[in-house]
Amino acid sequence: MKKLFIILLALTMVLAACGGGTDDVATDPEEVAPAPDSDLFITVATGPTSGIYYPIGGAFSSVIQNDLGFRSSAQSTGASVENINLLLNNQAEMAIAMADAVTQAYEAFGAFEDQEPKEELRGLMSLYPNYVQLVAMADSGIESFYDLEGKRVGIGAPNSGVELNARLMFEAHGMSYDDVNEDYLNYGEAVDQMRNGMIDAAFVTSGIPNATVMDLGTTNDIVIVPIEGEGMAYLEENYPFFVPQIIPAGTYDNDEDVNTATIMNLMLVHHEIPEDVVYEITKGIFEHIGTIHSAHNAAKQHINLESVKDGMIVPLHPGAEKYFQEVGAIE
Repeated sequence: MKKLFIILLALTMVLAACGGGTDDVATDPEEVAPAPDSDLFITVATGPTSGIYYPIGGAFSSVIQNDLGFRSSAQSTGASVENINLLLNNQAEMAIAMADAVTQAYEAFGAFEDQEPKEELRGLMSLYPNYVQLVAMADSGIESFYDLEGKRVGIGAPNSGVELNARLMFEAHGMSYDDVNEDYLNYGEAVDQMRNGMIDAAFVTSGIPNATVMDLGTTNDIVIVPIEGEGMAYLEENYPFFVPQIIPAGTYDNDEDVNTATIMNLMLVHHEIPEDVVYEITKGIFEHIGTIHSAHNAAKQHINLESVKDGMIVPLHPGAEKYFQEVGAIE
């Protein structure tokens, strides 16, 4: 025992002379980047894998994890309304949602009727406009919105952003679901059903071009039904988050521009995430904007510092606001 004690004492003295091991190696504190909060896992709520939310949300998650060092993943969801609820129920830290659904939650109407206003919602940045694309089979005889009467129509998954838009489109044209044979399908499923001859038309609210619509158009003759005239005027007067826009000729082999309504997609962030963390995330996104732009053409065209507040109907998170003020994007 005495010999063992002497050996251990000698070993301790050697280690002390060597600095106590690698944990005590001298470093310049200014050269060591602070580690992200190891307890924070950032789930980005996106949308169906067939849509645009999923790759764009995945790109945000990739930057957050691979470039900024936080733990993160992108979650496929039913999109806008589900995403807002995930955020409110502390099941997601970031979420993509259309401005109409965000407005309904913030002001407690529509899909959030009879609830308390969700005034804690905060924005990270605006993303890109969604185009209301009413897609019909060419042989269905549907050329105007009113031609939907009596037809089989895919209106979106229940309470999805697509379905909320569909409700408002029918309202704007003095119609309701009672006038059609509605089918609650996300637009990927609806397009498949159109291909199989099970439905005549479907609402596809997304960026353009939409891959599922393009794919349908390669095997079938389709038409993009315009949203215009009195219907568009009603939307602008009663729901000002809608903005008139065109789907350019050639987007889906359409010979002419098609009038329609657009609505901005927003990236929301949980209000309780610390200001410095959201600042670092916002800054990191724009320092690695190439990754975001490579996710989809809609991101490349629209996600930039000039449009970070376009259609943003809730306050920015203080961390995002700090970064945008710092770079002169907002006052």
